[in-house]
Amino acid sequence: MPDNTIVLTFPEYEQPGQRLAEELNIDHKMVGVHHFPDGESRVRVPTPLPEHVIFCRSLNHPNEKLVELIFAISAARKHGAKNITLVSPYLCYMRQDMEFNPGDAVSQHILGELLSHYVDTLITVDPHLHRTNKLEDSIPVKNAIALNAYSLTGAFINQQADNPILIGPDNESEQWVSAIAKPLNLEYIIAKKKRRGDLSVSIELPDYSYSGRDIVIVDDIISTGCTMVEVAKSLSKEDVKEINAFVTHALFSDKVGQFVKNSDIQNIWSTDSIIHTSNTVFLAPLLARGVLEQGVLEAR
Repeated sequence: MPDNTIVLTFPEYEQPGQRLAEELNIDHKMVGVHHFPDGESRVRVPTPLPEHVIFCRSLNHPNEKLVELIFAISAARKHGAKNITLVSPYLCYMRQDMEFNPGDAVSQHILGELLSHYVDTLITVDPHLHRTNKLEDSIPVKNAIALNAYSLTGAFINQQADNPILIGPDNESEQWVSAIAKPLNLEYIIAKKKRRGDLSVSIELPDYSYSGRDIVIVDDIISTGCTMVEVAKSLSKEDVKEINAFVTHALFSDKVGQFVKNSDIQNIWSTDSIIHTSNTVFLAPLLARGVLEQGVLEAR
């Protein structure tokens, strides 16, 4: 076991961090976090630390987590860390990649600039890069690595559904849907979405032979669930066999459970980029390969 590297994880993300450490055959420890009644956080890293520290934390609910992460990284450098890798399977604030309205803060670029002051290497999974060509264009750290879960997702879907049709809910989803479908020779289509508000969308499906087929709705992020449910409503008119959904990042709000309960969706599956009861695909093998490709550790 290398003694110059350790995985540090946070309380809410302990199990994925532990799985990553096991894949890398290195030690892992917990960052201590205490929340005071006034909303401030006390953060404590274990000491002493080796030269290379891998922080493993997904950045959903980011406003609090980002502050705690920066505190932890700063403390780690003070106590021996010279090289910081952030493994953040879900990377926050990537959807605001331009000034949609005058005065908008372009959060994707601001986040990148912030992280560049603290992190040497960033590893994430399926970041929302709709108008950004490469992750390093918005996250200017020394090494910015965008992994994809296409093969893991495709293998799982192929086991669960009988020759399914994959459906992407909008144009932004096409890059994920096509990358999952093509290696397995699965059929896929892309719907048209019109958003009227955070909780209101309309969906138009293309003309296709859906009858009697298994359907899997595929997207990178599900937050409110309204888009996914609207796709299912449209499909329910088509005499399909079964409707399921797979999402990389399960950003589910409290409303999602009720939405799904009242819909024709049988199952929602997700990766463990964000901890949720729908997690069915673990990312640790993929993340470990991403770390090993940086040459910091020798493959085992």
